[in-house]
Amino acid sequence: MTMDHSGYAAMNTMFVIALSIPEAFDDTGGGLSAPTVFAVGYLLLRTVHVVLYLMVSGADRGLRRQVLRFAPTMVVATVLLLLAGQTSGAAQTSLWVAAVLADYGGTLVIGSRGWRLNSAKHFAERHGLIIIVALGESIVAIGVGVAQLPVTWPIILAAALGLSVSGSLWWIYFDTAALLAERALSRARGHQRVAMARSAFTYLHLPMLVGVVLLALGLKKVLEYVGDERGHTLADPLYGVPLWAAYGGVALFLLAQVAFAWRCYRAVKVSRLVLAGVLVALVPLVAGLPALASLGILAVLLIALNAFESVRFAEARSEIRHAEHEASGEHGDPELLHVDHPADET
Repeated sequence: MTMDHSGYAAMNTMFVIALSIPEAFDDTGGGLSAPTVFAVGYLLLRTVHVVLYLMVSGADRGLRRQVLRFAPTMVVATVLLLLAGQTSGAAQTSLWVAAVLADYGGTLVIGSRGWRLNSAKHFAERHGLIIIVALGESIVAIGVGVAQLPVTWPIILAAALGLSVSGSLWWIYFDTAALLAERALSRARGHQRVAMARSAFTYLHLPMLVGVVLLALGLKKVLEYVGDERGHTLADPLYGVPLWAAYGGVALFLLAQVAFAWRCYRAVKVSRLVLAGVLVALVPLVAGLPALASLGILAVLLIALNAFESVRFAEARSEIRHAEHEASGEHGDPELLHVDHPADET
């Protein structure tokens, strides 16, 4: 099997997994068992990954040994997913959580020594694309919420507010943080680069993605409310899980992004930490407000955060964005200097 064939196999398997996702927790019957298809597809996809790693490792015994140590984690995760497909409720959720822990925890247990990361730029770009896809799905959720409803002014307003929330998260990640993280990863060497890639990109990107997924749930519910779905009115509040998903999802994204920035280039994002705390504190207070008002407050707060940072750190951000990639060094990035001083935080 060539690397091209392995890539096509991975792509086809990923497509099958995507088809099974809507029924991965609750199979509707008629045809193959979707939970089983998902679990087997996951095993095949991870197997292709292992094969590709072994192919590129060549004569590198250290890398081959690390890949083989990683293989059992995917077997354990697959077994847990297969068991989850035969259960429901709390037991199913627990088995899914255990599968995620087996996969990610296994990577942590075997350590980062022995892995190789030759292209920091490519690695960082791949994770940035994952964030873009997730944010795109949050926008899709807006359309799903009103797909069968007539277009009204409340729907237009809610859609615009939802887009501003997703756009604000894009700005928070990509304006300068992604650039600085890529440069920091490029400067790191050997084990330090692999350790940064594992902690900052593998582990800290996961809560960012979870935050976006939760936000998508909240946005979908808001659009259902303002579209008068199932008897809702514009005065009905967003509460419970959807409200926590919207506000808590954004707060989780901000906290993970702060940790990501600290791990890569030691910048303390105080304004984002503050907003994350404010969002969590606001949940009980906005629970009685109309759903559209709750979404509006969330959008305004994120816009205010980006406006504040854009003005407060305008010069530093301009230098970061226009700096030559290869010329960026420890003394070339304003955001890397004196990060303990509030004036230099971005």
